[in-house]
Amino acid sequence: MIMSLRRKISLSKVQKIKKFLSSKKSENRKKIGVLVDGPNMLRKEFNINLSEIREILSEYGDIKVAKVFLNQYASEKLVEAIENQGFEPVVTSGDVDVRMAVEAMELIYNDSIDVIALVTRDADFKAVLKKAMEMGKETIIIGAEPGFSAALKNSADIAIVLNEDDFEEVEEEVKEQVKA
Repeated sequence: MIMSLRRKISLSKVQKIKKFLSSKKSENRKKIGVLVDGPNMLRKEFNINLSEIREILSEYGDIKVAKVFLNQYASEKLVEAIENQGFEPVVTSGDVDVRMAVEAMELIYNDSIDVIALVTRDADFKAVLKKAMEMGKETIIIGAEPGFSAALKNSADIAIVLNEDDFEEVEEEVKEQVKA
């Protein structure tokens, strides 16, 4: 159950995704907490667009928490760019994965959050997804190739792969995931 998106999603594909997800909206919109593994995902080779991630997730529900985790080497320019895209930068001097996992656990036990969305390729977060599901949270994982853990993709309710070379039809795969 993997939804594939090209890194450079065409406007028509974004519109298809938005239209499809909008048709699945319920009266009570889901409340989403999204956490981004900055050192793992915000790399030049992936060209990840945070506003695009926000746009896709906002069609699924209302984003209530949006954080990007960074190490102490993050530049002021990067921190500012993250803030400008509506995400809260969290700079840590320790292990970014540990801090992100702690924040994810807080969201899992937060009754006002329905969906946990993680933006990472790191299989270390598989346990977080499992715990979220045990606690009745829906899970979305967003990653990029190469190096997106298959175990991680298979551990989430919805997996979105951002890569330039994948040209599969997005709408059909989204339909399959929502049916499942």
